[in-house]
Amino acid sequence: MFSNYKPTWMVDAIYKITPSQLKAQGIKGILTDLDNTLIAWNNPDGTEELKNWLLEMKNAGIPVVVVSNNNSERVARAVAPFGLKYVHRALKPFSRGIKQGYQQLGLKKEEVVMIGDQIMTDVRGANRAGVRSILVKPVIPTDSWKTQFNRAAERKIMNYLLKHNPELKWRGGI
Repeated sequence: MFSNYKPTWMVDAIYKITPSQLKAQGIKGILTDLDNTLIAWNNPDGTEELKNWLLEMKNAGIPVVVVSNNNSERVARAVAPFGLKYVHRALKPFSRGIKQGYQQLGLKKEEVVMIGDQIMTDVRGANRAGVRSILVKPVIPTDSWKTQFNRAAERKIMNYLLKHNPELKWRGGI
């Protein structure tokens, strides 16, 4: 019923995903949501943990592209300190922005993963694009007003998915 919202993996935090885990799955590039996945929605500066994780990916040769529904100014300001490429106004859950992301990387959809904190946008968009997905817990427990509506629907969908897919469990990696 809700299989379009089913993530490939569920990981406690983006920072627990390692280059060796990704490479073992044939993943060569990361597409990631911005707000409450990489950074707190209300703190665009990121954390030391984020900087270390991005450096780890860079050193392993795994490029990261931010795929966000936010406008260009918001995304550009947030990713500038990290030197990341991005797709703004991605229109997730549609596949357009995700496709633009892996095309920017010059990779095939089988070689990337979409990481995000929302099944309604990030996971659904990845599934539409034929890309594997990693659902992560939000960086902080609060959301912007725009996201709060989705969270109510997500709780119902997640309850269904967890009940009907016992292999779906929060893990410390993929």
